[in-house]
Amino acid sequence: MQSLTLSTVFVTFFAVVGPPKVLLAFAHLSQERTVPQIRRLAVVGSLIAAVVGVVMAFSAEFVTGLFHISDQSLQLAGGVIFFIYAVALVLGLHIGAGEEGRPMAGPMAEGLRELLLPFIVSPLAITAELVESLDEDSFSWHSQVAAMYVAVIAIDCVCVLVLAPLLKRAHQTVLEVVSRLLGLLLAAVGVELFLIGLTSVGVPIPNSSSH
Repeated sequence: MQSLTLSTVFVTFFAVVGPPKVLLAFAHLSQERTVPQIRRLAVVGSLIAAVVGVVMAFSAEFVTGLFHISDQSLQLAGGVIFFIYAVALVLGLHIGAGEEGRPMAGPMAEGLRELLLPFIVSPLAITAELVESLDEDSFSWHSQVAAMYVAVIAIDCVCVLVLAPLLKRAHQTVLEVVSRLLGLLLAAVGVELFLIGLTSVGVPIPNSSSH
């Protein structure tokens, strides 16, 4: 029985991979790239992210069955990975950036590599999509989940295309401050997802509101 609504699915995707999280990643990339390069990265990255999202939406049953993965395992793994990424933001470590002294493969290739974790294959977004796709095993439901995911990716792309000149002018110090603040909030989101996974497997979690 389908327990999720399309509005809930859309809001979930917007929360885990919407413009507030994606724009910061593009702002960091824009410091060493031109506006046209950032816009090309936005278009190409969005297309890849959309394809990944559609594939995940339609293959959720197959993937989880093949690897014997439960919803709880997805939540725990997604929470851990996203927590690590968030802590790296707080510490000023940009995961996915090219190694020092290593020749760059080109602005486009390096940019796409840096966008993998926060945008193209975001652990939280993929986890959310798999969990929500598993809510009902029907072509119609998988299509709607995929459509909601692609819609959020399209919004991200439009925001980057429109705001690219402003992102280019953002001061590095401002970006670092915002990055650390966002990292703290995202770490809490990762912990929350992990706690949800623990609750799903029967681990009692005390309610902090009772104190």
